[in-house]
Amino acid sequence: MVTEKIIKVHAPATVANMVCGFDILGFAVKEPYDEMWIRLTEQPGITIINKDDYQLPAEPEKNVAGAALLAMLEELTQPVGFELTIRKHIKPGSGVGSSAASSAGAVVAANTLLNGVFSKEDLVRFAMNGEKLASGVKHADNIAPCIYGGVTLIRSIHPLDIVALTAPPLFVTIVHPQIEVRTADARSILKKQVYLKDAIKQWGNIAGLVSGLLQSDYALIGRSLEDVLIEPVRSILIPGFNTVKQKSREAGALGGGISGSGPSIFMLSKDEATAIAVEKVMQDEYQQLGLDHHTYVTTIHSSGVEIIKA
Repeated sequence: MVTEKIIKVHAPATVANMVCGFDILGFAVKEPYDEMWIRLTEQPGITIINKDDYQLPAEPEKNVAGAALLAMLEELTQPVGFELTIRKHIKPGSGVGSSAASSAGAVVAANTLLNGVFSKEDLVRFAMNGEKLASGVKHADNIAPCIYGGVTLIRSIHPLDIVALTAPPLFVTIVHPQIEVRTADARSILKKQVYLKDAIKQWGNIAGLVSGLLQSDYALIGRSLEDVLIEPVRSILIPGFNTVKQKSREAGALGGGISGSGPSIFMLSKDEATAIAVEKVMQDEYQQLGLDHHTYVTTIHSSGVEIIKA
């Protein structure tokens, strides 16, 4: 059952929702990513060692990676112990799937040690326990792309039904203003009811976006990157959001919006030169606002969690 004693993985950041696809669409990016090491121990149970300055809990039941591994252990037929070391480069509360990277990275690494006894769908199911700990809700729009790579559609949670989508080459520009927006808080402000006309418009945008990805139709992708339900509410939590979005489009971006629950903002572009121009727009806006920020110019990551040493 066991193949190796210790392995290392890179667990990538992810962009959830993809503007109109709240809780059902997401994609993985090549940068940033968390580093994680896992080894088997003689003593059953889970030990977590944090190698960063975020002061995250080391108790497995209070740590998202630990919660994911505990769910996995419940379905193993023999007692197993893991020692998990985490060095996070994806800041918690950044909106680019920090909790998903920890949860997904842990179960992919553990499953590799166990010679792949669980399917990718199983791993998503386990990792969703980490998301529940972080946000109070079992959602998979960060978890699925982190494990599957590329762009994923969560057709259903109950039962779990994940569809991997093909996509044309896309460059991704991300800005992370150095403020924190907790996922649970960002969910709490959402409307509980929506108008039918808004729902119909949203469905059209989701269908258009998926069709644009599958057909490599950049114009259709751009037209479909519109959110009439979630963004109008959540954008008030992010300083400079409307200006960044408008000026990014003027710089040539196809479109974009809030990454996950924010505060990060992402924009998609057809080429690297445009993505770099969009980065300059983002930097200029937050410099004018006097708000510290980090930016990334990257691409969609086709493979998700990577086994670095196995």
